[in-house]
Amino acid sequence: EVIMAKKKTILDLYKMKEKGEKAVWVTAYDSCFASYAEKAGMDMILVGDSMGMIVYGYQGTTPVTMDMCINHCQAVRRGAPNTYVIGDMPFGSYHESVEDSVHNAVRFIKEADVDAIKLEGGIAVEDKIKAIAQAGIVVFGHVGLTPQSSAAMGGFKAQGRTTESARAVINDALAVYKAGAKFVLLEGVPEEVCAFVHKILPIPVYGIGAGADTDGQVLVIGDALGMYEEFIPKFAKKYADIAGAATQGFAQYVKEVKEGTFPAPEHKYKISGDVSEFDRLFKEMEEEIRL
Repeated sequence: EVIMAKKKTILDLYKMKEKGEKAVWVTAYDSCFASYAEKAGMDMILVGDSMGMIVYGYQGTTPVTMDMCINHCQAVRRGAPNTYVIGDMPFGSYHESVEDSVHNAVRFIKEADVDAIKLEGGIAVEDKIKAIAQAGIVVFGHVGLTPQSSAAMGGFKAQGRTTESARAVINDALAVYKAGAKFVLLEGVPEEVCAFVHKILPIPVYGIGAGADTDGQVLVIGDALGMYEEFIPKFAKKYADIAGAATQGFAQYVKEVKEGTFPAPEHKYKISGDVSEFDRLFKEMEEEIRL
């Protein structure tokens, strides 16, 4: 008997921080994988804009649209009804104006039944975070390596590795907190920088490629389950080899169909009744049809 876990609330996540219990989250984009994450006891699922690369095969995350995100959030919610789900606001959905940002954040809550939204950036998006938070929506900030603006950084490069860059990351994290974000994610920064932010901020501080001194970790599903082979970040750990298993399975299927060993007798339906009656039917129909 599977006992369904109760869905966590923001209060549960804050209690976990107080008790020093790490929160674990992963990205997912469909109901199938969301259901596996829920069964495994995942605390949260981020419907990340990394879907651009993993689901759609783009080079980066910038082509992802609001409608794509909403559709995938709906699918994830159906697969994981008892898990805290975060919708990732895609590039362009909160960049033009505060009104736009609130409108798009509201769409996530109303149409996709998510529990919170995440957006990238620090000082540059303070006004957007403030307005979304004032609308009563839980905001996850995201600072450090921010993939949507990776072109401006010259690619997917770690941030905060010099004191000057570290100061900028810390100031961004502070700005996000002061603007009303309830959580902050640090990506691609040295452990010392994340540890400092973790020490100074009263809200939960999570990491991806930011070391272990955090309130929890997130990984991209393609990295964690070995699904995406184009680019594997230094900080990712592979917990399964889905690409290998799937390729092997497909190769075996191709081989068996070509050889004629699939479908085997156990995969076939039987006639109900007398075989001779069917023979008569086919003869009759052959006469009638005469193509």
